[in-house]
Amino acid sequence: MSVLDKLRGRISGASLRVGRGAARVMPSPTAWTATGLIFSLLAAALFATGHPLYGVLGGLAVLVSGLLDIVDGAVARATNRISKRGAFLDSTMDRVGETSIYFGILLGNTTAPSLVFLALAASLLVSYTRAKADALSVNLAGVGIGERSERLIVIAAAGLFGLLPWGVIVVAALALITFAERVGRVTASLK
Repeated sequence: MSVLDKLRGRISGASLRVGRGAARVMPSPTAWTATGLIFSLLAAALFATGHPLYGVLGGLAVLVSGLLDIVDGAVARATNRISKRGAFLDSTMDRVGETSIYFGILLGNTTAPSLVFLALAASLLVSYTRAKADALSVNLAGVGIGERSERLIVIAAAGLFGLLPWGVIVVAALALITFAERVGRVTASLK
């Protein structure tokens, strides 16, 4: 299981309380998803400046975006609004947000473009393998150490400590390992 998936499992009761509280502020899970996307776009804009202080703020924005990704699901469960439409929008907006963050890092010119491209490509491959495996009825939830939650934590920490190039390298490595694990798991599961 991913770090955030384990955390979600441990705090499911607290998650329901958070969902109920957040639903009082904004009852639509999709609105929470959109708010998370806005923070991802803000992080991208901050990283794009290339300024170290804005990199720290970008790291904070990534953390907020990740937390809001937990809240949208908690609101959906607390308000009994779990739907395929919501799951699709959440997953799609997660990809848009993550891609935007890497684009911001690229524009900020703090990291070699080839490394940013590698991290982005590997991250998208991790997501793609899970989506394709789900379509083939192979469950990959929690397979690998480079799921989106871990990647966001690494990028957030790297931004906070002014180590974006190293964060991008770590993300690329974690995502490539996860991609390989997932391809191995799916090919072993299918005939």
